[in-house]
Amino acid sequence: MQIYTPDEIASMLKISKNTVYEMIKRGDLAAFKVGNKMRIEENEFERYKASMSANPIKTQESKAAPQHSLQLAGSHDFLVEQLVKYIASEGTGLSITPSYIGSLEGLMMLYRGSADIAAVHLLDPASQQYNLPFIRQLFVHEPISVMRLASRDQGLIVAKGNPKNITSVKDLARSDVTIINRQKGAGTRFLLDSFLASEQLEPAAVKGYENEEWTHLGAGAHISRGTADAAFGIRCAASQLGLDFIPLTKEQFDLVFRWTPGNKEALQHLTDLIQLTNFKDSIVDFDGYDAEEFGKIIYGNHLSEA
Repeated sequence: MQIYTPDEIASMLKISKNTVYEMIKRGDLAAFKVGNKMRIEENEFERYKASMSANPIKTQESKAAPQHSLQLAGSHDFLVEQLVKYIASEGTGLSITPSYIGSLEGLMMLYRGSADIAAVHLLDPASQQYNLPFIRQLFVHEPISVMRLASRDQGLIVAKGNPKNITSVKDLARSDVTIINRQKGAGTRFLLDSFLASEQLEPAAVKGYENEEWTHLGAGAHISRGTADAAFGIRCAASQLGLDFIPLTKEQFDLVFRWTPGNKEALQHLTDLIQLTNFKDSIVDFDGYDAEEFGKIIYGNHLSEA
């Protein structure tokens, strides 16, 4: 799948880059951040062009700006991308600006008050629990709630046909295998490190361990191009890129809401949209997700004064 920069979008639409950023800010065009750079997926660009063709007289001024804007930081996930697009396209009065910077940094941004929502999947090695051990330690006094989005299949993404015959994490230490890793602070990297530790393998024994990508698709693209033999990632990325997948575990992917007087109305609206609309139906389009607990509040300490 092609991913565009705002400059590329501006060139294709023959408009200024500033106009593209305004479209993103208004929610007309869904975008995500890789580090501090904005990116737009090809299918989102095609959706935008189709909507413009269907409504040729629509102007920037005629579209009401979203009433509330929420900042989301944390892990990259296809369901989060889908949620951002759904919110932008359904006239919900909300917009979500995502920044895919990894689970740990997402939680820290939420803790510092720089985000309203964190998207996380962090395994605590001691308890073998996801997310809640970290959340309980960080958010002692801050009003928060934790919503289960889905469980995901995590494992090894390898080339079609698995030409290197990679079957387990142990194979990552072979001299003929090179991996592509996720960035420091990513939940997927935490999980890989946990598997390496259980096999008593040092990161230095894994060729390519220091090479980083920021998204599952970015990591999978290295496999497609042949610049790496394996990546730890989710089944959905392998499916979208036509690669093979070796399942190793199921993990829990959650959204953490930090409630403030300024965002309380918007977060409640978002909760209703997730729990009460047909958004859940979109999950069936993504391989490797279990939505049995979709939308369930699994932890909360947010109080009426939030």
